[in-house]
Parts: sequence; C-alpha cells; structure tokens
Amino acid sequence: MRLPVHGPGSSFSDLLKSQEPDLLPGRDMHGQVEIPEGTTVLALRFADGVIMAGDRRATEGFQIAHRSIEKVFEADDMSAVGIAGAAGPAVEMVRLFQTELEHYEKVEGERLSLEGKANKLSQMIRANLPAAMQGLAVVPVFAGFDDIRGEGRIFKYDITGGRYEEDDYHATGSGGKDARSSLKKRFRSDLARDEAVKIAIEALFDAADEDVGTGGPDLMRGIFPTVVAITVEGTIEIAEDDIRVLFEELIGDRREQMLQPETHTVDVRRPQGETHD
Repeated sequence: MRLPVHGPGSSFSDLLKSQEPDLLPGRDMHGQVEIPEGTTVLALRFADGVIMAGDRRATEGFQIAHRSIEKVFEADDMSAVGIAGAAGPAVEMVRLFQTELEHYEKVEGERLSLEGKANKLSQMIRANLPAAMQGLAVVPVFAGFDDIRGEGRIFKYDITGGRYEEDDYHATGSGGKDARSSLKKRFRSDLARDEAVKIAIEALFDAADEDVGTGGPDLMRGIFPTVVAITVEGTIEIAEDDIRVLFEELIGDRREQMLQPETHTVDVRRPQGETHD
C-alpha cells in the first residue's frame, strides 16, 4: 500500500516552488527588453508516428541573434517539444519540463501518459503568463507517440496555457502561417516517414522564403533545420547529412521550375459558322 505523500509529491515544479522559487522560469523579469526569439517550428503526423522540425535562426528585433540555435528538444524518449517565442525562458521551460517528467517517473515508478505530459506543459506555460504579459511569451508545440492509442499526437498552446490538439499538423512562430499553408498542400494521412520529413523541410523552406525571421538552409556554414521522428521505437533525430541531401534536391527542383520557359497556348480556331469573303 502506498503511503501518503507529504509535500510536493511527484511534481518537481511544486518542489522548486516551495524550495527555490527564484529558479522558476520567468521570475525577476521586468520591463520591455530586446531578447533573442525563436521563430518557426512545426509538427506533422505520418503513418507510424509524428515528425517535428524547426529552423535554426533566432532574431533580436531586426537582427539575427543566433544562426544555429536549437529549437527542437527531446522531452523524453517518446515525446519532443518545439519552442517559439522568447528563447531564454523557452529553453528554461523545456529543461524544467524534462526534469519534471524524469522526476515523476522516479517518484511514481511509471511514465506519465502523453496526455498527462501535454497537461503538465500547459500548467508551466500558464505559470509563465506574468512574464508573457511583459513580452516574454513562450508558445511551444508538443508532440509524441501515444502508447495507449498507438499513434502520434500533436498539441499546440496559447500564452495562457490553453491546450489544443491538432489532428494532422501544426506550425507556430513568425513563419508559422506560411509553414501551415505549405503543409496543407502536401499532407496526406498515409505518409511514410521519409515523405513526411521531405514535407517538413519544404514547409520550413517555404516559410523562410516569405518570413524574414525564419532561417533557411545555410549551405555555406552547413546549418540545417533540426528534424526528429517519434514512433513506438522512440525519438530519433534525422541525420544532418540526410537533411542536406534533401535540401539540395529541393533547391535543384525549385531551380528547374524557375528556369522552365513559360508556354502560352493560343487557340487559333475560328468560331463555328465564321466564313471569309
């Protein structure tokens, strides 16, 4: 029989709140400040799970603050978080979330369900609301493989901690609208993993083409988006060399399309009944 637990129990956030509240994300941040912001992250489902991807650029106003920031993090071996918004608080939140899931598993002796993980992240975003109202908003995407349902699932959030599940795909950040438009055109429910990866990087490429905050592939520096696949076997990061090859193919295809001459067909047939003198 389990003995009653006195104190914060399996919640690491509650433990931190009671012992070291100043270490919680969003504390002691006042006033409007220019900080690096993560831009575009996305997730889409495929037949065996879910793909999550994010570009590598962080902006600070109209300047590039970082060219190779990581925006996609493994929450545990069956889920991942993609961050958009204030980069510093977002990374802090992800680290606390990772610790929260590990702490829960150690205390309870079992893994938190995917639904429970999504709810826990929602609580952490809600706790960040005072900082969000000062311009330090964190708006992540959470995705993972649900052991109970046997499928990949995607969750999006608002700055108040509101949690909403997406059936097929989602993108957020400054280039989120453009990425979603690209995903909408290409998505199918029966995608294989490799097809889903190609669609993900094409969506980021389209977003970078329209949004100044989203970073495209940097062939000179060798900087490419981070892409992970989450299935029943766990979370796997797609090799950077494979991402490079896919981008080179995509750029080659786009270049060919641009170079193809436009053809115009003119119908020179005379209307019926027309005669010449």
